[in-house]
Amino acid sequence: MNWILTSSLEKIVPGMEQEFAPLTHASMFQNETYSFSVFHRLTPEDESHKKWFTFEMESDLQDFIQVCELKNVPMEMPAYPTTADEDYLIKTPSLISDIVWPMEGNRFYSARGIWRGLWFTVSGNLPAGLHRITIFAVNEEGQRVESASLELEIIEAKLPKQKLIYTNWFHCDCLAKYYKVPMQSERHWELIEQYIQCAAQFGINMILTPVFTPPLDTAVGAERPTMQLVDVYEDAAGHYSFSFEKLGRFLEIGRQAGIEYFEISHLYTQWGAAHAPKIMVTRADGEYRRKFGWDTDAFSEEYRTFLRAFLSELVPYLKGQGVADRCYFHISDEPSRDYMENYRRAREAVEDLLADFPIIDALSDYEFYQEGLVKKPIPSNDHITPFLENHVPNLWTYYCCGQNEKVGNRFLAMPSYRNRILGCQLYKYDIEGFLQWGFNFWFSHHSGHLIDPFTVTDGENTWPAGDPFTVYPGEDGPILSQRIYVFLEALQDLRAFQLLESYTSKEHVMELVEQEGELTFFDYPRNNAYLLSLREMVNEEIKKYIRK
Repeated sequence: MNWILTSSLEKIVPGMEQEFAPLTHASMFQNETYSFSVFHRLTPEDESHKKWFTFEMESDLQDFIQVCELKNVPMEMPAYPTTADEDYLIKTPSLISDIVWPMEGNRFYSARGIWRGLWFTVSGNLPAGLHRITIFAVNEEGQRVESASLELEIIEAKLPKQKLIYTNWFHCDCLAKYYKVPMQSERHWELIEQYIQCAAQFGINMILTPVFTPPLDTAVGAERPTMQLVDVYEDAAGHYSFSFEKLGRFLEIGRQAGIEYFEISHLYTQWGAAHAPKIMVTRADGEYRRKFGWDTDAFSEEYRTFLRAFLSELVPYLKGQGVADRCYFHISDEPSRDYMENYRRAREAVEDLLADFPIIDALSDYEFYQEGLVKKPIPSNDHITPFLENHVPNLWTYYCCGQNEKVGNRFLAMPSYRNRILGCQLYKYDIEGFLQWGFNFWFSHHSGHLIDPFTVTDGENTWPAGDPFTVYPGEDGPILSQRIYVFLEALQDLRAFQLLESYTSKEHVMELVEQEGELTFFDYPRNNAYLLSLREMVNEEIKKYIRK
């Protein structure tokens, strides 16, 4: 039997001959989450194709360690066939490890010639000191047949609070559809709360807030399921009134979970701000119907009147809730240069009412900022260079399906260092916020229909596998992915760099980060060892100052 304790950055691609770097020593801070794996397989000499084992653990940290199985998911489209670079683990349809599956008991099987994995997570109110964790494989006769150990040092200090504003778009409608519960039923609210709590545990501190059904990833003329937190009423004279009770419930769930920022859903449609979002209205006769949508010209007087009436009441409500200073607004997602005039008109229609709020939008053309249309742009990490060269202050960045060459991303088929390297890049460029579109997008392209995330990871050959979500829907709530843990490590790296800077200087930390050469969003060390050794060096440096 092969039995290897290795870092969280290693992935299994069944059918591919792989070598994994053993991990024997690591360090962490008392308020971190630390993960590692034990990979195992029966050797070719074993006569069985499958054998059952149990694992045993010896460590004084046992009460702080959760053990899961690392399970595979299919990738029908691991990468775009014509544009992806060569730095993928595999670019043909395959299986790959990703699901961190909760275990019942400690029983597992090992297969001949096929790597499988156990996933270990250390977290909690951790005792400082040097701790040894030994994991044993025990056969059905009760014999310990293999073992591997990790020396884990828990440093007597805590990382500083996360400064980065991080949103990973939260899709309430996907929860209702997958779990087959009515929208905004009590069960739906329970799921929303459960998944927001999960998001917050993994560094997401800004949540997409659907005041109206978000006009995102929807085919022209089609609709997403109605998820509208603001009830709208229209009287016989055409005047509007609003109820914010559901919005208040959502805000409170977020606050209780630790969400600090609320991202008000887009006021105009995606890719050009040409239409209104889907908005349901209760008329004077009691009829509940769609009043605005794809058939509404964004610049019609009717929609402009409605929008200004809505914002005139929403703004004081947010102030009354004590969250106004932590609310961000959107105009339209990913507008291209061809729609600059649309975007200008859309912003001008509301900017006086939103003068006290940041307006953020994902876009890739520097001209939007240059023309003053967006004061807080969110360029993609492969279009960020002109924004950096022109020293745009308080800059954000994002990535999605299009960022598939050279830059980092979290696609399933990418090696994990392309996921975790973001912490170094955010630190170097003092990035204020990060956005990614899919925390739990379990629909097909353009929200056509529900998919099974356990078998369809690419939106049915639409995006590189892994792009639409980082959590899976379990019977009792979210099931986590290897990628969400690795992204959390990137966020923890960022906080560690900031802690060391507080003792030394930005220049000193960057000397460590760029020990192998200049780091950019396109150029960075292409291996796991760099990130692991960098973090250990940073931790060792911090320890020197803590002891003083």
